[in-house]
Amino acid sequence: MPIDRTAVLGRFRRMRARTRALFDLLEPAAYYERPIALRNPIVFYEGHVSAFAVNTLVKKALGLPGIDDHLEAIFARGIDPEAEADAVARGNPVWPPREAVRAYTGAADRLLERAIAEADVEGTAGRHGDAAMLGGAQALWAILEHEEMHQETLAYMWHRVPYALKRKPESYFTTPPRLTHGAPRPERARIPGGRVTLGTAGDADFAWDNERPSHDAFVDAFVIDAHNVTNAGFMAFVEAGGYQDPHWWRPEDWAWRTAERITHPPFWQHEGGTWYWRGMFERVPLPAAWPVYVTWAEAHAFARWVGRRLPTEAEFHRAAFGTPEGRERRFPWGETAEGRMPANLDFARWDPEPVGARPGAASAFGVHELVGNGWEWTSTVFAPFAGFEPLPSYPEYSADFFDGDHFVMKGASPATPRTLVRPGFRNWFRPRYPYVYAAFRCVGEA
Repeated sequence: MPIDRTAVLGRFRRMRARTRALFDLLEPAAYYERPIALRNPIVFYEGHVSAFAVNTLVKKALGLPGIDDHLEAIFARGIDPEAEADAVARGNPVWPPREAVRAYTGAADRLLERAIAEADVEGTAGRHGDAAMLGGAQALWAILEHEEMHQETLAYMWHRVPYALKRKPESYFTTPPRLTHGAPRPERARIPGGRVTLGTAGDADFAWDNERPSHDAFVDAFVIDAHNVTNAGFMAFVEAGGYQDPHWWRPEDWAWRTAERITHPPFWQHEGGTWYWRGMFERVPLPAAWPVYVTWAEAHAFARWVGRRLPTEAEFHRAAFGTPEGRERRFPWGETAEGRMPANLDFARWDPEPVGARPGAASAFGVHELVGNGWEWTSTVFAPFAGFEPLPSYPEYSADFFDGDHFVMKGASPATPRTLVRPGFRNWFRPRYPYVYAAFRCVGEA
């Protein structure tokens, strides 16, 4: 079925409006700063999302001229290197003034809107560009999801920008009264064994290459935390000396903890005997009932400390989308996503909310917040499914990270756009990456 160009244009315009709003949260003085050392400065990302779209859809897929070859080269690609030395060695160009970047993104918006409205983005007529990139409107879907994913990674960067350089929205409250209740009593859910579908089926409009081909797997029965581990729950590990005992850590993670002098989760701060949460726009006393955001290394150490483990990707799927009768749901709460999703995602908030705050979003097995409020670490190493084929429109998207040192994350965070919420979507990060909105829960044998 041909794409609905009106609907796609609407999605494109909403996406671009949100991206512009994100940049408008920052004071001009932050524009050339690098809040995360292993990333490019902020200026790069404003140009990058537009340049990637022009390079991918207009120049490569459609074979048409772009706007500015120089800007489309310097803004082409930015991936976190392994170390600060690699970031320096990569080199940076002389970044253009913001007026030039804004002029470029405006021109790109107009060019891309014309392409969406009029061009042969599905490759159904005479082809001037790359037929493999146009089939099924693949390049079009890729540029949309690419920018939507970057909206979340921008939030990670903005979180590190000093408060004085950010503009807190007038209507936003980090800890509104309705979200200050205590955490529910720790509970566990028993998940019976059953089959799960991993990945995204071929009849979907779009999926990234690491989601395909979809396939079934069998999961044995297991027990899983009904809620994410909270700040209060993780505090027990901190106070018990968990960060001083190498027994709970893998050797490479212990070496990192020691070298970096890590003593608590990355979103916590300790001052004058009081613990604080470093929120997006202000620091607040540590909310005990919020999910703790930690690296995979910290989550794994905690799980070992309590005598349990992190769930596999397949176990997450079974807990989130499975049902006692054996069928699978589209979302943990059911089949529909009409209106506002019953979860803390799509920038509904800039920070977490207490676990258990949305009981209507629980899965069929009574497990809460499996989508929204924080990505969830799994024990599954990010790797291709059998039959993997790189995506023609972005062949390096997944393949560059099949290195054995990235772990699959599932679910969604407060900053995950709703358009990315599907069962087969796979996120991934290195085990000691401290910036992601990543929660976790533990599993054990049934």
